[in-house]
Amino acid sequence: MQEYYVPGEIEPAVQEMWETQNVFRALENENPQQPKYYCLSMFPYPSGRLHMGHVRNYTIGDVLSRYQRMQGKNVLQPMGWDAFGLPAENAALQHGLPPARWTRDNIAYMRRQLRQLGFAYDWDREITTCDSEYYRWEQWLFIQLYKKGLVYKKTAPVNWDPVDQTVLANEQVIEGRGWRSGALVERREIAQWFLKITDYAEELLGGLAVLEGYWPDAVRLMQRNWIGRSEGTEIYFRLPAPPQNQSDLSILTVFTTRPDTLMGVTYLAIALEHPLAQYAAHHRPELAAFIKDCHQTSVNEAQFDTLEKRGMDTGLTALHPITQELIPIWVANFVLMSYGSGAVMSVPAHDPRDYVFAQHYNLPIRPVIEPIAGPLPSPLPAAYTAPGILINSGKFSGLPSDAAKLAITQFLTDIQQGASRVVYRLRDWGLSRQRYWGCPIPIINCPECGTVPVPDSQLPVKLPEEVILAGPHSPLSQLPEFYIVPCPVCQSPAHRETDTFDTFFESSWYYARYACPDSSTAMLDERVDYWLPVDQYIGGIEHAILHLLYARLFHRLMRDEGLVHGNEPFARLLTQGMVLKDGAKMSKSKGNTVDPQPLIEKYGADTVRLFILFASPPDQSLEWSDQGVEGAHRFLKRLWTQVYGHLQRSPHLPSSSELRVSSFTEEEREVWRQLHETIQKVTFDLGERSTFNTAIAACMELLNRLSRLEQSPLLLQIGLETLVLLLSPMVPHITQRLWEALGHSSLVVQHPWPQVDAEALVRDKVDWVVQVNGKLRGNISVVAEAEGEEVQQKALALPTVQRLLEGKSIKKVIVVPGRLINIVANG
Repeated sequence: MQEYYVPGEIEPAVQEMWETQNVFRALENENPQQPKYYCLSMFPYPSGRLHMGHVRNYTIGDVLSRYQRMQGKNVLQPMGWDAFGLPAENAALQHGLPPARWTRDNIAYMRRQLRQLGFAYDWDREITTCDSEYYRWEQWLFIQLYKKGLVYKKTAPVNWDPVDQTVLANEQVIEGRGWRSGALVERREIAQWFLKITDYAEELLGGLAVLEGYWPDAVRLMQRNWIGRSEGTEIYFRLPAPPQNQSDLSILTVFTTRPDTLMGVTYLAIALEHPLAQYAAHHRPELAAFIKDCHQTSVNEAQFDTLEKRGMDTGLTALHPITQELIPIWVANFVLMSYGSGAVMSVPAHDPRDYVFAQHYNLPIRPVIEPIAGPLPSPLPAAYTAPGILINSGKFSGLPSDAAKLAITQFLTDIQQGASRVVYRLRDWGLSRQRYWGCPIPIINCPECGTVPVPDSQLPVKLPEEVILAGPHSPLSQLPEFYIVPCPVCQSPAHRETDTFDTFFESSWYYARYACPDSSTAMLDERVDYWLPVDQYIGGIEHAILHLLYARLFHRLMRDEGLVHGNEPFARLLTQGMVLKDGAKMSKSKGNTVDPQPLIEKYGADTVRLFILFASPPDQSLEWSDQGVEGAHRFLKRLWTQVYGHLQRSPHLPSSSELRVSSFTEEEREVWRQLHETIQKVTFDLGERSTFNTAIAACMELLNRLSRLEQSPLLLQIGLETLVLLLSPMVPHITQRLWEALGHSSLVVQHPWPQVDAEALVRDKVDWVVQVNGKLRGNISVVAEAEGEEVQQKALALPTVQRLLEGKSIKKVIVVPGRLINIVANG
């Protein structure tokens, strides 16, 4: 063993050994005595270099995988690349390269970085989502869903950047302008493909209960809110003078969770895109101008609460379903066409948004509910939103709100003017992207046959890769060799879809493909039955809704196709916190990122891993600290020095089987007890809590204790071997070399995890804290079996306690068994 710790020499040699011996290759095991463990960290987008967020995510997964391997489990920990996406197009434009080449170069570089960090991946299972042998199967699944009617195409309003010639997400529209071009955004209706996630809304919602205790409560709550189940009443407002020859516009349907307020409706509000709004705008130029102006200030749904509420009267009216009163119909910018029917009934007296709108446009405000305690003030200073007793509601007056909801709904049902209904906030998943670097949608549009799915025999529809982008718009529509094809049905000239899938489509099923990445005849094969579900999934909480919800949906789609069993893809979920620097999230735009590469070169991968794990619990934010990195490196050097010094002093030791616990001195018994307490704690922290920082702290305390144990070389040998085993999942390179130096020829990662000796945990003596009036005044050590009176007498015998009690009387003595005694005195 060399005297000094040199990670630059140790780590490459250990990594080569792992690779040569194919240590981390996962095989399906039919042995029921060996349970499987599938640990997966969310795969990265190949942006060029790893950042500390990647390092944290993948280190957590690697520790858990190595720990479970040492527990005797058959472990799968794979890695791959979420390779499609807009950043590759932007980089390709900037550098004049095809996105495919830029992406694959980045993958090669980042793969080397991951290997340098010592992650125990089965690289034989590596997948890259831009490989046609991967995405051919999602094209195949899309076609099966199309045949079932679970995907469909319809026109939908989008934000269109006329300069970049692309659709923008709501988040990419800033004050009505494109985030990159600065051009005024236009609202356009574009044909898009959608997947009916709403058909699975109730099942996705119900499945969250099964995940309680295994997924973070925050993630489950966000998904529950995103699905947004509401029970209420659908109400029909009939138009007395509907547009001619448009029978579908003769009834305005609204949904409400407060049918008890129906008698307080004073106007109806419809979305900008509602067919009635378009009809009215055609006849009223000022309304058309208003709608166009609103479209140029597109916002995302999260901003709707703070949006200035604007509207205009359409000149149309609808009949109140009970009173037959004429209710004016307004266009309002706060109504979403994509939610419900794109129309809402407005009750200003009992809804804050409706109240503000009514006040601004001088619309009637009619209270129909008052508190049980008494009448509302007049005029009403704000909307009253609580339940109460109905007033001004005809035969329903006097009913409590809950009873009125049922009574009014039943009445509407009886007169065929409404019905009970459950609705969801969740909308169908828009799959189409007008971008190049993505998976082609396997549809052919034929002028004779209409929409025709690509036959299985013609899959995959390959994306042309050697393409130099000339601008931000997709080149697929300018490549006739790509889009002009014969119709599979009639052989007439036809056009391929030139849109590509949303990249969430690829990341929604990759976890299952890892089980059988070489399957060439099916999307998945029988190996998924062995590996799924994923036992532990790890990633950022920013993916709580879209990715995790889509993956849960995909699992059900594949289940219903007979490809997988079970309902959930991920048994457990750990969401790691962000990595901060100077209190802010690391980002390139802020210039506060930390590249792990120089740190690996200077300190070694084990130091980087140790700091990342020790600096904070995994689910909390981690503040970057250069001093913390140096501290982690010092600890590893101390560990190395301790083992080296021990071997120099005691080169030839008897077997550990010759250790005689019964002949231990008192000091040796204390060390033996602490050794097994450390095993117990680290086992619990890694196996149950995933709190690596406290596990490392326990190992540091053990090293401190062992460093004072020079008169018991055999016990020290066992202590160091145990410490190396406990640390090996976290710092695998240094521990492998130390394991060898301590006389072992095996791989440390293949050695069984240390077991706790329950007898060693039994304390002969217990240390008690002694307080006087709640303040620490000393410590005493008493035999474990000591009674309270004996402990009290020993505490009172302490000189510091006697001095403080002089001239005072003892009021009471508080005892926390085995831990603390507090003497309360006065005088």
